[in-house]
Amino acid sequence: MTGGAMDPLPAAPVAAAPEAEADEEADPPVADLPAPQVSEPTALDSSRMQMPPGNPLLLSLTLQELLARDAVQVELIPEKKGLFLKHVEYEVSSQRFKSSVYRRYNDFVVFHEMLLQKFPYRMVPALPPKRMLGADREFIEARRRALKRFINLVARHPPFSEDVVLKLFLSFSGPDVQNKLKESAQCVGDEFMNCKLAARAKDFLPADIQTQFAVSRELIRNIYNSFYKLRDRAERMVSRAIDNAADLLVFGKELSALGSDTTPLPSWAALNSSTWGSLKQALKGLSVEFALLADKAAQQGKQEENDVVEKLSLFLDLLQSYKDLCERHEKGVLHKHQRALHKYSLMKRQMMSAAVQNREPESVEQLESRIVEQENVIQTMELRNYFSLYCLHQETQLVHVYLPLTSHILGAFVNSQIQGHKEMSKVWNDLQPKLHCLFAGPHGAPTPPRSPRDGPSPH
Repeated sequence: MTGGAMDPLPAAPVAAAPEAEADEEADPPVADLPAPQVSEPTALDSSRMQMPPGNPLLLSLTLQELLARDAVQVELIPEKKGLFLKHVEYEVSSQRFKSSVYRRYNDFVVFHEMLLQKFPYRMVPALPPKRMLGADREFIEARRRALKRFINLVARHPPFSEDVVLKLFLSFSGPDVQNKLKESAQCVGDEFMNCKLAARAKDFLPADIQTQFAVSRELIRNIYNSFYKLRDRAERMVSRAIDNAADLLVFGKELSALGSDTTPLPSWAALNSSTWGSLKQALKGLSVEFALLADKAAQQGKQEENDVVEKLSLFLDLLQSYKDLCERHEKGVLHKHQRALHKYSLMKRQMMSAAVQNREPESVEQLESRIVEQENVIQTMELRNYFSLYCLHQETQLVHVYLPLTSHILGAFVNSQIQGHKEMSKVWNDLQPKLHCLFAGPHGAPTPPRSPRDGPSPH
């Protein structure tokens, strides 16, 4: 998957859903932060977000509690042929909602768009790429795994897990789920518009929030780099286990083919016909054990792919979404705030110029009105900037809640190695007695194979 020269920090663009879906699968286009409604938070009804008790900035969650929120399975459904294309569908099953629905890739794209629209200041994991022309089974399986990681991260994320858009995606079984998702987000506004403490976010932030943000960003960057390398090595080990399984199977088959050879011995070798016959009989029976060894090696590789590589990939997806969020904060609300301030300063200069030049009262009043509007825009952008930092602080905590996943991964890896070596060792030990007849002594008596510890042969 990775080469020696590859940068361990691949750029992952922030994706948003397309305006309209074609029958073909669409790649989520690159987009900036969805444009928020620039206005003050309005009066909220009882259906909107409630202020959590205690200090709302702090998350009091454990990894076990997060994982227990939901476990979502994503399985491939056999391909259905369209007029021109084959469409890949997935069965998405939620343990929490006790639901099972069919979804296509474009349904995930629209769902991803709604998440970015409603939660622009949260970690929204990226989607895997669309199916390319000539995509093989390996690509389709890799994308299924990536979609499963995506939906599980979303389903366990505290704000996402309580939002109606998630429930619709995981449980709505009616036609046209994409329109249903879009309708649910219409005239609702983003999290800033629906959070009661949005206007007071600054009050909960530590005084050195900017310093904390910079330190956390660097720390998570370093963690990402290390986990990227860990996953690369884990993938290599899995690949070697699969290759080892294939080699063992072929090795056993070749021994069996050698033992099944019916070519007659030449006359000059007739004296050794009984020895060769015994050898062939023994070789022929070894393929069973080698097939079993191959099966054990393949099982170990598959288990480590599921329990080690996939969990490493899940954590990397989370870390990448944090990095994307940091970029959205800097390029989105912070940049817009700076532009609003620049526009305001230009207007003030125009106002001063108009006063000096004694312009018409109407034009001066219009300019004053625009300045007041711009002041409101700046005030809202400042509130959004603090709310973005507030969310970033919580998302940083969420990343740290996931950190104990490291022990789960290491435990799974160690247990897999112990179990795999134990099972392989048993098969090798069972195989050893069958080799005795392959070693004939000076008078035709079987001689057991020598161990390397026995030293050199006396002959």
